[in-house]
Amino acid sequence: MHAIDEKYIRDVIRTIPDWPEKGVMFRDITTIFQDSRALRGIMDSLIQRYIDKKIDVVAGIDARGFLLGVTVAYALNISFVPVRKKGKLPWETISQKYTLEYGEAEIEVHKDACQKGDRVVLMDDLIATGGTMEAGMKLLDSLGAEVVEAACIVDLPDLGGSAKLRNAGTPVFAICEFEGD
Repeated sequence: MHAIDEKYIRDVIRTIPDWPEKGVMFRDITTIFQDSRALRGIMDSLIQRYIDKKIDVVAGIDARGFLLGVTVAYALNISFVPVRKKGKLPWETISQKYTLEYGEAEIEVHKDACQKGDRVVLMDDLIATGGTMEAGMKLLDSLGAEVVEAACIVDLPDLGGSAKLRNAGTPVFAICEFEGD
């Protein structure tokens, strides 16, 4: 595996101003999936990061976290847990409300998504205010799992989410950062 080219990844990510509302600079990672070099670099980087870390489960947050997480879980031959938007899972769930930088939402997992003591990496495409990751960590923690790291493609450190997660004791790994919002 070659070292990931952070500048290349940053250049592939599309920035959409004023979406979903005025003042938000939306970092669209879907362009990574259209670029084989970027996709390979991201996935290889994540897989190599966790290959020797004794991880039991990868949990991915709805929906872009699914794309990353299930691929990493498959490569590591471990379980994948979907952390879904409320009302999307068919069996008994637990849920957690949280605040986004531009609204409120709720996510949930199945009550049997992981086991007590499972070592979990929680993945999403981006960390902004940290609300989604924090809610996901609370859900997994309530099941007895240990979130050993929060991982994403993009960190927006100026919005404080990654600092909040680190201050709460969870390491954060990001492929790249964008200043501002």
